[in-house]
Amino acid sequence: MKEIRYKNIDRLINPSQIAFIGGADAEVAINEAKRRGFKGSIWPVNPKRDYIAGYKCYKSVLDLPKGPDAVFLAIPATQIIRTVNELNHVNAGGIVCYSAGFKEIGKRGISLEKQLVKSLKNMVLVGPNCYGVINYLENSALWPFAHGGFCPGFGAAIITQSGMLSSDITMNQRSLPLTHMISLGNQASLKNTDFINYLIDKKEVRAFGLHIESIENISDFEVAAKKAIEAQKPIVVLKTGKSKIGATLTKSHTGSIAGSQKIYNSFFKKLGIITVDTPSEMIETLKFICISGIPKGKECAAFTCSGGGATMVADIGERLNLKFSKIPKRNIKAISSFLPDIATISNPLDYTTPIWGQPKITKPLFHEVMKSLNPDFSILIQDYPLLGLDETKIYYLNDAMGFSEVISEQQIPGAIISTISENIDRETREQLIARGVAPLQGIGDGLAAIKNVVEWFRIKKNINNKLIFDSKKTVEIRNTYYLNEYDAKKILSSKNLPIPVSIICSIDNIIKKSKEIGFPVVLKALHKDLIHKTEYGAVKIDIKNEIQLKIEIDNMKSNLGKNFSNLNINNFLIERMEPKPICELVVGIKRDKVFGIIVTIGAGGIYVDLLKDLKIMVAPLNQKEIVDQIMSLKISQTLIGYRGSKVANINKIVQFIKTLLLLMDDTEFKIEEIEVNPLFVYKNQVKAIDALISVGS
Repeated sequence: MKEIRYKNIDRLINPSQIAFIGGADAEVAINEAKRRGFKGSIWPVNPKRDYIAGYKCYKSVLDLPKGPDAVFLAIPATQIIRTVNELNHVNAGGIVCYSAGFKEIGKRGISLEKQLVKSLKNMVLVGPNCYGVINYLENSALWPFAHGGFCPGFGAAIITQSGMLSSDITMNQRSLPLTHMISLGNQASLKNTDFINYLIDKKEVRAFGLHIESIENISDFEVAAKKAIEAQKPIVVLKTGKSKIGATLTKSHTGSIAGSQKIYNSFFKKLGIITVDTPSEMIETLKFICISGIPKGKECAAFTCSGGGATMVADIGERLNLKFSKIPKRNIKAISSFLPDIATISNPLDYTTPIWGQPKITKPLFHEVMKSLNPDFSILIQDYPLLGLDETKIYYLNDAMGFSEVISEQQIPGAIISTISENIDRETREQLIARGVAPLQGIGDGLAAIKNVVEWFRIKKNINNKLIFDSKKTVEIRNTYYLNEYDAKKILSSKNLPIPVSIICSIDNIIKKSKEIGFPVVLKALHKDLIHKTEYGAVKIDIKNEIQLKIEIDNMKSNLGKNFSNLNINNFLIERMEPKPICELVVGIKRDKVFGIIVTIGAGGIYVDLLKDLKIMVAPLNQKEIVDQIMSLKISQTLIGYRGSKVANINKIVQFIKTLLLLMDDTEFKIEEIEVNPLFVYKNQVKAIDALISVGS
């Protein structure tokens, strides 16, 4: 980042003066700056008003005492360029452009937005069409609506592409510690990566929460993500919105299944980024990171005061791959001494109501259990009573305080999780936060949050520090068309990829060619427009003799005549019938203009659409990544000797995929997409039984 650009972002985030340019919207923004506690100078600019929000107005930007550090701009889009030029003249720092009417309205707006960016020169701009920036640490706000937010002096920096979501998060009733809220809007000038790079070294910022609709520059995003990994500050992403990724290649199974959301998730995982499905999961994940810290493993010591609660924790936790080890036998006697006879010693532990709220018993019990398990983190399930019904609250707090003291002594992350999300009141939440215990709200979101952070710690060690994405390589091949199966397999064969013995022939010499190959054979109609041949009766397998072959030829001609009356089928493919494999896979590789090369692998044959047991990977890929994804498939059990069957050589699958990836880089073929379905997997080899390839110019 250029030094002057960095300085102007700093002026925008930590202003000494803010100019508010506009009318009613500017007045609201002034009041929000005052609500936040801004102590600097407030300079309204409006040629038609004498005062705004009690402050004397300047008639023009050129009348300001000096160039303001920050500007809130809420005027018609047609007046923006002239105003930005004036701001440049007085050496302003950064702008929040609340005004809309730019690229979101189409061609005319796109042109205006380009002019806006050009007019900025060394200034920086958030937006246009955004809510703006709140700095909770230094109490400044350039924000057009009433806002909330909790800051205990540390927390998460939230950067969103949605103004409404950013506003909603400021209003959360979950006590998420916040340091900054940044609503990006159109990202004409400043991107989410600019703010990550700016905030990464600030010790108060412990994590980043990103809402993303799309990523403009993959390489820049990778650089920022790897800085966050190095700084031990997780990025939590909520991805929304549909893009055109994957929408143009829908004739193949993998082209239609590998949608944009799955591709983004694969990309994020490759960079050690936590992905979440809902805003509440994002909030709880960030809360756990910022307050409790990061567990170094998945071993959990869990406590409840309910048998049902213990079972619920175990059920959900097991589904999330959290680990609840049994309490060692050697420790049972010591633990039993704190428990009534009705208690069952287990993990999760229901310590029962007879000792509930008695810290002289529960605190040493928590200590003894944690000492015996040596967990990576610990949780206590508690739902607090409603205000007005809180005569028993002291008992909950007694156990909560004892729990917090023990995790502090043990130096492990800890959380108190409510079964129902709203069942921890604000006062209690803030008491727990002050003690370094995350109050997680909702047992599902709470445990998912912990799982997210545990997984982050596991995968971050394998993140490659070398830059792997090159946006220049994400080219789009135009004028694409599909090859027929015979021509597609010729390309595979040119790279020594195994295919069945095949002969192309006309209808007149099918019988002769079948005899040359030897029965049993497979008969396929051959045409570039016959993409999914099985669905139209254009494939017949295991034809054992000449008589059966004649019958199948007649049936195939009849089926094709019904479905494709205008399709002139002149050629057929005769192949040797291959023996039954250990497993059938599908492998799809496609070129994407955003991410480059995308790989899909999963259960093949008829199971592609039926099971949807698929994994998506963003290239480049190493051996371990491919093996991990193969073995994470449900069907992978058939590859490792399921019920005494043969064990497949996984390396043969990996080598096949690597060769396909090399084909995508071969400029001779100009391949847009490859799909092999099925790929027969045997003990020591694989074979491409069917292939679909799209090429272009």
